[in-house]
Amino acid sequence: MLARRVEAELRDGLSATDPVAERSRRDLQRVHRFMRTRARLLRTLRQLVPAPAKPLRVLELGAGDGSLLLGVARELAPVWPAVELTLLDRLALVDGATVAEYARYGWTARSSVMDVFDWARAATGFSADAASRWDVVIANLFLHHFDDTHLALLLGAIAASTDEFVAFEPRRGWRALAGSHLIGGLGANTVTRTDAVLSVHAGFRDLELTALWPNAAAWRLQEHASGTFSHCFRATLDGTQ
Repeated sequence: MLARRVEAELRDGLSATDPVAERSRRDLQRVHRFMRTRARLLRTLRQLVPAPAKPLRVLELGAGDGSLLLGVARELAPVWPAVELTLLDRLALVDGATVAEYARYGWTARSSVMDVFDWARAATGFSADAASRWDVVIANLFLHHFDDTHLALLLGAIAASTDEFVAFEPRRGWRALAGSHLIGGLGANTVTRTDAVLSVHAGFRDLELTALWPNAAAWRLQEHASGTFSHCFRATLDGTQ
């Protein structure tokens, strides 16, 4: 079995306006299509909150340019009206066109530019009132960037600020690793090809995220492979459904 190994990815060391980074972010959109991330997320969100009785407050951590959830917004708009979506990332990558596209589906999107651990420290200090909580928190290809110590801090902050959490991460295994070496077939540049391999080594398997989730007895937790390349983790606070 591959041991988990976290290394800094090349894209993380590039500025937001670096042309190589911009190309790699476009590559990542193709990777999401290949991995069917949007379809998997859409199916999971429909299960978590089938027909909300009120507008939802949704937070995406490590949202990048905010494009991943656009397709989800389009499909969920009839049953998830008037969503307030916050796209959190350490870089200012969400543009006005993306915000306007969300508005077409009745979602109000805003960008929050901050380090996720600044958010985590603030989140753990919030009081448990409606104004400080999110209905759903989402992470996509994000948690694998952090070692277990930082992950425990981040997952603790998430658990303190929502009743529903879903994450799709790289699946760590030999088949996924072999696939990561072939990602050049999608037209990916050197940064994306290198980061794909690193992300599999830093990915998850078995119940590794479950083991780091705080106060697990109070939650319904699901963690499993989702296809060959993806690893899904879901957390629902008991009594919310």
